[in-house]
Amino acid sequence: MDLQQFRYVIALAEEGNFTRAAAKCFVVQSALSHQIKNLENELGVELFSRTSRRVEITAAGEAFLSAARASLKSAEQAAVEAAAVAGQVRGRLSIGVIPTVTAINVAAALKVFLERHPQVRITLRVAGSDELESAITRGDLDVALLGLPQNRPPHGVAWRHLSTDRLVAVVSNEHSLADHREIELSDLAQETFVDFPTGSLARAESDPAFIEAGVQREVICETMATDFTINLIRQNLAVTLLPSRYALRYPDLVSLPIANGPSRIEYLAWDDFNPSPATHAFLKVLE
Repeated sequence: MDLQQFRYVIALAEEGNFTRAAAKCFVVQSALSHQIKNLENELGVELFSRTSRRVEITAAGEAFLSAARASLKSAEQAAVEAAAVAGQVRGRLSIGVIPTVTAINVAAALKVFLERHPQVRITLRVAGSDELESAITRGDLDVALLGLPQNRPPHGVAWRHLSTDRLVAVVSNEHSLADHREIELSDLAQETFVDFPTGSLARAESDPAFIEAGVQREVICETMATDFTINLIRQNLAVTLLPSRYALRYPDLVSLPIANGPSRIEYLAWDDFNPSPATHAFLKVLE
């Protein structure tokens, strides 16, 4: 048995489908299926139960999967440590990014990083700050860019402050408030909103401010998809609050400063429990 077979088993267990597993491993389906079958013959057990419509991991497969993941991780770590001795940076780097990041040009930073360290394999996850923060503490992410409310620094991770930005009300050019230079939160009392999901850290940037101002508001849509949010605003169906620097990306809309409005702070966060050479190298690029 070899490590490539381990990768195939892990991919099939995660995807539950031969076609998707093969695509994930960048091989044709027949090759993946053949290698897994060879491994089962070598072990003398079935790792997966198969029908024409379903693939399910067996109890033996579950037992093998845990060891396969550990073995693959150990092998990859050995390669990383050997490369580090030779002055090379290799391995994997998992990065999380909030949808509304503005403090860092992530694409430009990745270009610089990969030009310096082409042997590193990067994975990106775009999600809310709460999900990314939890992923770092679990060891599922190495680095993340977070956006958090004031007075709520990152928890359970190493972090560095990047920037602070005020939230602005974003409305269409047709909106009745579009010609105002500045507004109060009370001016938005009768508006319909699109906002981030209830309970998320992104939503916690706006909700407390409205509560403190004694303003009740109607949120007609909750979504992490900022493109969908912007399309609703363009049709004058709703308004939203966004960081002012992020709102600048939409010059066809109107950004209204809010007197005593809420702020959003962006942080660079990472796992400081034995960070990999790739993590150190990426943090250096972002300095």
